[in-house]
Amino acid sequence: MVQEEPEIGMGKKNHELIPSARRLISSLRDMGYDFPAAVADIVDNSIEAGASRIAIDVRTDADDSWVRICDDGIGMKPAQVREALRYGATREYDERKALGKFGLGLKTASMSQCQHLLVASRSNPKQQQISAYAWDLAHILETDSWEILEIGAHEHADLLREPLKTHTGTVVLWRRLDRMLGFKHPYGGMIKKRLATMCVELEEHLAMVFHRYLAGEGGRRRLRITVNGKSLRAWDPFVRGEKATASVPPIVLHYDHDGVKGIVTIEPYVLPHQNEFSTPAAHAAAAGSLRWNRQQGFYIYRADRMVQSGGWSNLRTLDEHTKLARVAVRFDPRLDEAFRINVAKMRVQIPRQLREQMEQAIAPVIKMAQAAYRRSQSTAAPPATEGGKQSVVHPAEKQRDSETIRVRPKTLADLKVVRSSTLHHMWTIEELLFELERVATKEERLVVRAVLERLAAIEKPTEKQVRDEHLPARRGNGLERPLRGLLKHA
Repeated sequence: MVQEEPEIGMGKKNHELIPSARRLISSLRDMGYDFPAAVADIVDNSIEAGASRIAIDVRTDADDSWVRICDDGIGMKPAQVREALRYGATREYDERKALGKFGLGLKTASMSQCQHLLVASRSNPKQQQISAYAWDLAHILETDSWEILEIGAHEHADLLREPLKTHTGTVVLWRRLDRMLGFKHPYGGMIKKRLATMCVELEEHLAMVFHRYLAGEGGRRRLRITVNGKSLRAWDPFVRGEKATASVPPIVLHYDHDGVKGIVTIEPYVLPHQNEFSTPAAHAAAAGSLRWNRQQGFYIYRADRMVQSGGWSNLRTLDEHTKLARVAVRFDPRLDEAFRINVAKMRVQIPRQLREQMEQAIAPVIKMAQAAYRRSQSTAAPPATEGGKQSVVHPAEKQRDSETIRVRPKTLADLKVVRSSTLHHMWTIEELLFELERVATKEERLVVRAVLERLAAIEKPTEKQVRDEHLPARRGNGLERPLRGLLKHA
C-alpha cells in the first residue's frame, strides 16, 4: 500500500524570511548597468508618466557631484512615491506598450551608479505639494533595514523642489556617485574630463534608444530630452531620410509562446554607400558610435524602445560585405518571456522557434547589402591626378602612405585611430585607453578606465631613473605618460 506524502505546510507554521537589506541591496548594485543604460531606465519611467520634456543635468563638484533627471509627467502622490521606491514595486503594466516590467528599474539603475537616491514628485497642478523620499546606502549598511528616509521641505530644496514649482512631475537625484565615477572621493581635472566624456556617450545612447519617441513616430507627440541644456536629436539607425536608403517590405511573424500570442515585425534596410549619401556629415553620423562594421545587424525594439543596437544575435557573423544591412525587429512586451529581456533592458535573445524564420526573412537584405558593397567598390574614386593625367604611385610609396603617423590627441573626444609602422612609437595611456575602449563591451569599459587611471596615478620616475633606464621624462598629467615607462613601474 502506497502511503501518500503529506502536502508541504499542512498543519505546520509557515515562516516569512525577509532578506538582509544590507546584503541584497549591495548585491543588486551589480546588475550590469553602465551610466547611459541606467539613465535610460529612469527615462522609461518618465515616458510612462506621460512626460513631454525630460531634463538631465550632471554637475561635477568633488564629493557633491550629482545627476538629476526631471520630467513634466503626471507625478505621484506620497504613497505612490513610497511604492515606486519599493524593490519589486507592485503596479499594473499595460502589456502592449509598458516600458517597465519588473518593478526594479528605478532602484537598481540608480543604486548601480550612486549611494544616495532621492525622488521628489508633485501630482497636483494647483498645489505645490511635493513629497520626497530617499534610499541612503550608508543608512542601509548601518541598520540593515528596508527603510527609506523622508526628505524635509528644506532639504535639497534647490535641486529637488525648484524644478517642480510650476508644473507636475518627478525629480530623480543621484548623489555620492561612487560607482559612476569609480572613486569614493572624486577630485581633480580627470574626473571632470571623465564626466564630460560620459555625458557625450549618454547623449548618443539616448538619441539612439529613444529615437522613435524623439521623432514622434507611431502617432505620438515628440519627446524632448535635454542633457545639460542641450536638446537631443533622434539618431535613426536606418537613415530613412536619405533618398538612397533601400528597404524591404516589412515581414510579420506570428508567435505563440506557452499560450501567449504576439507579433514580431521585421523591417530590413540597406543603407547607402558613402558616395550615395547626401553629405559627408550625414555619412559620418550614420556610422554610429560603434562605426559601420559593428553597427550592422538587428535593432530590436520593445514597445518602440530600443533594447539592442547591432549584431546578428548569433544568426550570422559581422562581415565587411554586409555592413550596410540594418534590420529593425519589433515585439510587444507580452513576448518578454520569449525574448528573455533582462532587468536592465540591455539584452535579449532571439527565441529558438523564430531563428529559422528570421534567417529566411533577412536573406534578401543580406544579398542587397552585398551587392551595394560591391557597387561601392567598383565606383570608388580614382587615384589623384596631376595635370589631367593619372599619377602612377610606386608600391613602396603606397605602403608608406597607408601607414599614417599617429597624431597625439588633446582630449579623449579628439582621438583618432591611426597607426604607424614607420616610426618607433610608444603608446600613451590616453591612446591605449582609446584603443581598448574601441573594442571593449559596455561592461568592460568601466574596468578598462579604472585600471588605466590607476596606472596614470603611479608616481613619475625620478631623474636618476630617467638617466639610468633611458626613460622619457613625464610631461603633464598621467595620461601622457608613455606605456613603456609605466610597465617598468607597474
